[in-house]
Amino acid sequence: MSLVIAIDGPAASGKGTLARRLAAHYGLPHLDTGLLYRAVACALLDEGLQLDDAEAAVAAARGLSLTDFDETRLRARDMGEAASVVAAMPPVRAALIDMQRSFAARPEGAALDGRDIGTVVCPGASVKIFVTASPETRATRRALELAGRGEEADYAAILEDVKKRDARDSGRSAAPLKAAEDAVTLDTTDLDIEEAFAAALKIVEARRG
Repeated sequence: MSLVIAIDGPAASGKGTLARRLAAHYGLPHLDTGLLYRAVACALLDEGLQLDDAEAAVAAARGLSLTDFDETRLRARDMGEAASVVAAMPPVRAALIDMQRSFAARPEGAALDGRDIGTVVCPGASVKIFVTASPETRATRRALELAGRGEEADYAAILEDVKKRDARDSGRSAAPLKAAEDAVTLDTTDLDIEEAFAAALKIVEARRG
């Protein structure tokens, strides 16, 4: 059976970094599914459309290709907030789920991170990890990330954004953010990246063994 690693968690919890590290360690393709929703939001904004225009959002989702993402632009703070809006629309999630499942069904396996991988996209994944950290820790990480890219990093505003996104992602009707029943929770609040990776690797090996 191919190794499929599903990593979920809130914004800036470290799930993306861990997914990339685990993918590299096991030689698996990696998909940051959050980029799909950011790309949909970006397409709407580029066309001057409203983020709550469900019909336009679904059309944008169906037209996506995994090969033409401008990650630098998509990872900007404002795009994350916009993505949280379009991700709350059930038709948009439905339009993107086949793309995500096809990626996960590769013969060599895959590592995917997002907010509903273990619960909706890949409920049969070999390994499910729910990565979390305190809102304050996540806001600090995001501020450092933005500052490192030369962007404005207002900690108070970022913390407010983090809490708003948590509420929106956890409270939406379609695929809300939550840990799968058989996921292992990894709290990275007091862990640096090497410690978090070691802990995640231990979880994967335990599940595989």
